[in-house]
Amino acid sequence: MGTKAIDPQTIRNVTIIGDPDETARIAHRLLRRGGTTGSGRQSHVHWTAGRVEHTIRVTELSSHAPIPDLVRSIRVADGVIALANAAVRSDPRLETLLRIADDHQVARICLIHGLDQPAADHDRCVRTITDTRGAVPLRLHLPLGTGTQFQGVIDLVSMWALEPMGVEFYGSYWKVAEDCYRTLAQAVMEQEAMDSSRSPRQIPPDELHHRIRSLTRIGDIVPVLCSAAPRSDDIAPLLDAIVRYLPSPMDVCQPEHALDY
Repeated sequence: MGTKAIDPQTIRNVTIIGDPDETARIAHRLLRRGGTTGSGRQSHVHWTAGRVEHTIRVTELSSHAPIPDLVRSIRVADGVIALANAAVRSDPRLETLLRIADDHQVARICLIHGLDQPAADHDRCVRTITDTRGAVPLRLHLPLGTGTQFQGVIDLVSMWALEPMGVEFYGSYWKVAEDCYRTLAQAVMEQEAMDSSRSPRQIPPDELHHRIRSLTRIGDIVPVLCSAAPRSDDIAPLLDAIVRYLPSPMDVCQPEHALDY
């Protein structure tokens, strides 16, 4: 019986970095939703996006590990998911790992969790990324409240597909989402595209995805996502972001990266 060939461009090698309990929880959710093969610290998730099946290799790394270990692991990673706890006032380890990723030009996504906790502050997490040299944070999600008022998120890239129902359903949050979307579009689109006759809301989502992927790969931006409300436990947006924005092994230029199929 033959072995199925895998297109290297459909592979994503992802290292999740954060508090050990939280990295384990996120990894478990990824594996439960996407199906899994393998065992131990690295497992394979199968996820179909755009009618293409992708293989996501998930590795966990504790942010409490010694700095030399963090440097070694991040340096050889194809892509990193940095976990940020919205309820933590100061997170020097998050700043450190973002700087390490920037030093070694490793593409990264930041996932903000804990938005349902009483002390949660989404904007504080974004400011932490902003204050860290290197890539600019790009908010792809708008949280609907925080703490006990946290109800979920609005996906800014695809939000116009919800109109006009979204205007009624999300109320005052819709206006905030519109402002955040304009900021997102202006941050990632080339100047000539923004100077054309079309408005930011007329930009096709696929075009935004392409630009976000390009800028993430070269380290200019860090896409920032929000973990879903606990009662929904939806991990699909993170899986979509991994395959859309993080590089395949073929896209990684550092000579220390080895292809391992």
